[in-house]
Amino acid sequence: MMNRVAFHTLGCKVNAYETEAMWQLFKKAGYVRVDFEDEADVYLINTCTVTNTGDKKSRQVIRRAIRRNPDAVIAVTGCYAQTSPAEVAAIPGVDIVVGTSGRDKLIEYVEKFRRERQPIHAVANIMKQREFEDLDVPAFSDRTRAFLKIQEGCNNFCTFCIIPWAKGLSRSRKPESVLQQARQLVEAGYKEIVLTGIHTGGYGEDFENYRLADLLWDLDKIEGLKRIRISSIEASQIDERVIEVLNASEKMCRHLHIPLQAGDDAVLKRMRRKYTTSEYREKILQLHEAMPNVAITTDVIVGFPGETDEQFENGYRFIEELDMYQLHVFPYSKRTGTPAARMPDQVPEEIKHERVKRMIELSNRLSLKYAEKFVGDVVEVIPERPYKEDPSNGLYMGYSDNYLQVVFPANEEMVGKVCRVKVDEAGPEYCHGTFVRVVDEVPRPAKAV
Repeated sequence: MMNRVAFHTLGCKVNAYETEAMWQLFKKAGYVRVDFEDEADVYLINTCTVTNTGDKKSRQVIRRAIRRNPDAVIAVTGCYAQTSPAEVAAIPGVDIVVGTSGRDKLIEYVEKFRRERQPIHAVANIMKQREFEDLDVPAFSDRTRAFLKIQEGCNNFCTFCIIPWAKGLSRSRKPESVLQQARQLVEAGYKEIVLTGIHTGGYGEDFENYRLADLLWDLDKIEGLKRIRISSIEASQIDERVIEVLNASEKMCRHLHIPLQAGDDAVLKRMRRKYTTSEYREKILQLHEAMPNVAITTDVIVGFPGETDEQFENGYRFIEELDMYQLHVFPYSKRTGTPAARMPDQVPEEIKHERVKRMIELSNRLSLKYAEKFVGDVVEVIPERPYKEDPSNGLYMGYSDNYLQVVFPANEEMVGKVCRVKVDEAGPEYCHGTFVRVVDEVPRPAKAV
């Protein structure tokens, strides 16, 4: 009988990518993948620690796996395992603890545990890690867009964030390794590659003379690749050379996620962010010039310690003036071990809740305003999945290059292909459109089984 493995991912897109990479290791070793709710021989939980809630959820999922099959091998990896290995190892039933490096040895650890039945604790000091851990993902089990991790770690040490302690310092994937996997993904039928990392814009800062702009130009030359999307980039890392690629390359998506976190200089300073509001504004204006109609999405934390009503209003107006497309809004959440958790003037929960509500309303208004510009236009959309509101009505959802979520009549055969769609109606979340034609007939991406 084949060994069964089940995965559960908590946290960010980078974690989701790494889970797919770990699945490839088990697949090569002859495992079959089963749902996390089913009985498996090995359960692997990829944890998150970005908030205290992330730790709590990670513990709940670990205990759920232990209850599901007490005889299974329980392996825990990811950020919570990295920052609190003793806490994870102390949970009765946990057999293997691996942090955010050394995951290429997972099969070895599982086999060793089965032989010796002794707990394995393999969490290394992540701050000493200087090499990027190459974990390939040749295909994704449920995606038509391929994620390609190019960078790991962060050197910023923002006062609200634990990530440098969980992921280590910034390190970049070798260019030849990135390009090789990009070509592999294109050969598998993927039309869009999303470059991802913890601090993606910092790519190449640990190399002699090769930066993100150089990588973008090299990716631009890959035949068959239609779209290159950057998952996230800091305003301070959008230099003239990056803007030049965005302006000149037809493959670069007209969408950038540029974290703001706060639209008030005093709050940014307390957060230890590396820019002022005027510097951020200048970058956004340059981008609009280089890429007309670019969609800018951003992250905003409300209720950061000491944030006054006036500072919140400053941020609200700042975002409104910049004509953002979409906001990812988070109430500030205390993370034990960070400087912000010890700051005075913590904002009451009810005030945070009210501010979140106002920011989400602003986001919906800005999203609708941006989407309305494209009514009547024909955009290129790669359908991903049936429209969730009514999966049986022949409507599918996909993203345009500028990140509009477009719903239109399609079928399973069109998933993963580039389609021209006329935008008929705009909405704050979804736009509705009419199918015009398929741009190419290249086979859809192979699903990872």
